[in-house]
Formats: sequence, structure tokens, C-alpha cells
Amino acid sequence: MQLTEVGYAVADGIATVTLDRPEQRNAFTGTMADELVRAAAAADADDDVRVVLVTGAGRDFCVGADLSGGRDTFAGRRTSGRPPGPLSETIGGVPRDRGGVASLAFAALRKPVIAALNGAAVGIGLTLTLPMDVRIAGASARFGLPFVRRGITPEAGSGWFLPRIVGISQAMEWVATGRIFDAEEALRGRLVSRVVPDDELLPVARAMARDIVENTSGAAVAATRQLLWSMLGASSPWDSHRVESRALVELGAGPDAAEGVVSFLEKRPPRFTAGLGPGAVAGVPRWPLPPDDVRAGE
Repeated sequence: MQLTEVGYAVADGIATVTLDRPEQRNAFTGTMADELVRAAAAADADDDVRVVLVTGAGRDFCVGADLSGGRDTFAGRRTSGRPPGPLSETIGGVPRDRGGVASLAFAALRKPVIAALNGAAVGIGLTLTLPMDVRIAGASARFGLPFVRRGITPEAGSGWFLPRIVGISQAMEWVATGRIFDAEEALRGRLVSRVVPDDELLPVARAMARDIVENTSGAAVAATRQLLWSMLGASSPWDSHRVESRALVELGAGPDAAEGVVSFLEKRPPRFTAGLGPGAVAGVPRWPLPPDDVRAGE
């Protein structure tokens, strides 16, 4: 897989995805969007990958969209000349938002995703991470959702993700003002789960990833990730109960459930072996399911 603006490396069960335009402070481009989609797909399909870790090269995670196009940065021409694949699809009769194409590729992953946020995470540099499961911030990290200050709306599916993560009042304060805020405010607002010294950011994120790799069943984690995210839109706890009941039957009859019990009783590290396969895990549907117009390409 040839990539020019995103780094991708797999070691010890962890796929590290790195936004890699450090001279431009990892400003987001259409090429980066396409490469993030390909990296996410590669991680999902690789049985050697148990956890995905996303970070930025250099001093920043991502300062937002590349504005080098000047006044036409967000004009219609940015939708032309897109590569084949999700970026060339339409939704509702218009080209798909490229930030949403990238963020929803991470939403669709069946592996847990940890974002290690260094420096600035602004605009798409923040909304890209909303479908990720855990966000850890360095102490000097800065955040912002300045879309209305640029005359546009938030993107990358953030109208769905952001209020569910931080609540509608906090979401509206941040998006209506578009102001920059620090890591401690992000922690108070539940945007990030913890703040650590800058030099400990990657070690802490990798330690969390290793804990998942070494101590959990990949099949159980995959089913659980799909379950929790999909139930955010469920109308009743019965929806969750229905899916959980089937998952417990399927996983309970599998090798990882037996290994989980035996390794506990024998007081030794588990050796989980169940794979994911290409589709749903333990009967938990793949999430999010794209709408008909995207699947059909309109």
C-alpha cells in the first residue's frame, strides 16, 4: 500500500496511523482523506491488527483543512477530480464530504481506535477523531471547531457524533463560538478521556493498546465496539438486549470464551484465537450501514 501523506505501520498487534505532513502541520487534504480510508480498511482486514492508534507527525495532530487554495478552498472545484472509491460517491445528490468519508471509515472499523492528540487538533483535525473510541490529549494540546468562523458548517459526521459525546449544550458552545480551547477544558467537557504530559502521550496510548492486545479477545472487542456505537441510536434497551443475547450465544460457544475461563482459572495470560472474518461478528451487524444512495453511488 503506497501512501504519501499518511504513515501506516503494524507491530505487536497495533496498527499506527500517522498523519504525515509535518511541514504543513498535517493540514488535511483530499489525498490524506483517501489514504486514511485505505489505512482504516487495511487495519480492519488484517488479522494481525488488534488495535489502531492514530497520531500526527511533528508538533501537531492536524490544524484542519489545507487552506492553501485561498478563497476557493471550500468552493465547488474541490469536489472534482476525486479518486475512485468512497470519495467519488454522492449522497443526497451531492459529492460526499471528504472529512466524513475519512471519519466514517474509522467508525466502520471493528478494531478499537485510540487517538493520541498532540499540539493542535482543530476543525477536521478534531472531527476526524470523534468516531474513535478513546482520545488522549497531551497537556499542551489545543482544540477548536472553527467552522462558522470560516463560513461553513461542521462536517465529518460531527452533527451526529459530537452531541452524543459531549452533550448538546457543550457541543453548541464550542461550534457556535468556534473558539480554541485547551486540553483541560476538553477533559472537563468529556471530549478526551485523559490528559497526560506531552512526552508521555504516545507511551500512554501504546500502553493502553498493548493492554487490549494482550488481555482481550479480538472477536469480543469487535462485537462490543459495534454494539455500543450502534446502540447510541437505538429506541429501546430491548434493541440492545436482542443483539446481546445473540452475541452471547455465538461467542459463548466459541474458543475464546472457553479460553477466557480456563486462563482465568489457571491464572495465566489468555491465548485468544478467534478471528473476525469479513462481516458481522457474533451476529452484531456491521456499523454504520451506509444509506442506499451511497451504496448505489447514485
